[in-house]
Amino acid sequence: MIATYQKQCQARVDAALENLLQAPRDELQRLYQAMRYSVVNGGKRVRPLLVYAACEALGGTPERAEGAACAVELIHAYSLVHDDLPAMDDDDLRRGQPTTHKAFDEACAILAGDGLQALAFEVLADARRNPQDAELRLEMSRTLAWAAGPAGMVGGQAIDLEAVGRRIDQKALETMHRHKTGALIEASVRLGALASGRSDEGSLAALAAYARAIGLAFQVQDDILDVESDTATLGKTQGKDQANDKPTYPALLGLDAAKAYALALRDQALAALEPFDAGAEPLRALARYIVERRH
Repeated sequence: MIATYQKQCQARVDAALENLLQAPRDELQRLYQAMRYSVVNGGKRVRPLLVYAACEALGGTPERAEGAACAVELIHAYSLVHDDLPAMDDDDLRRGQPTTHKAFDEACAILAGDGLQALAFEVLADARRNPQDAELRLEMSRTLAWAAGPAGMVGGQAIDLEAVGRRIDQKALETMHRHKTGALIEASVRLGALASGRSDEGSLAALAAYARAIGLAFQVQDDILDVESDTATLGKTQGKDQANDKPTYPALLGLDAAKAYALALRDQALAALEPFDAGAEPLRALARYIVERRH
């Protein structure tokens, strides 16, 4: 089921992203080429899938979720461009291709990331692309800004850089990843629920519990794959975390315990969805996919 759903959602969001990433003027062609390269060059589209699935779980239509699906992928792509820079994780490979600063240059990559970030909020604010009332568009923008900023993803990256070469405990590791990886995943689910136009406090709380569990599970599985997989399968440099002496769940807990923890988080996510009917099946399938994927 998830493969078909993933393919459908990927086709939908990719078409919308292609439309967004057309250069408006000739002198901006290279910048937009770099932005487009950073977004459409592969990717699992997990975050847009979560937007669509959360919207549908509450009875909303994919059309209502499309602007939010684009926005979260633009933010995710910007974060990868900046994470790969020499001043950050200094990586040469992303999705099996040269990273943006290698394919273009460092300055162009920085500007491409900046452009993608700004474009995400432009999409959410635009009633043509995000067909909600003004108050809801404002709440959606606030949700994404919180997740992408110092209280979320940017703060997590800062903690990550400070943690290199240090011994930290599981609580500190989880704090880092709930910011760096989990915040945008949690925002994706919330944005989808808000986009449905049918959310209430109870459904938002249940979906928040689901998202919190899968957000952490996603990072645990990433750490496991960094140990078990290979560069060709991952599409990025295998073993980079270990080489950079970064704290990871396998290093802290051991590989078998890390796998067990990922499965426990999956079960927490599924339990949070018990109040929902069959409309939440894509969310359930995504929880399973996150801990079963091999790249």
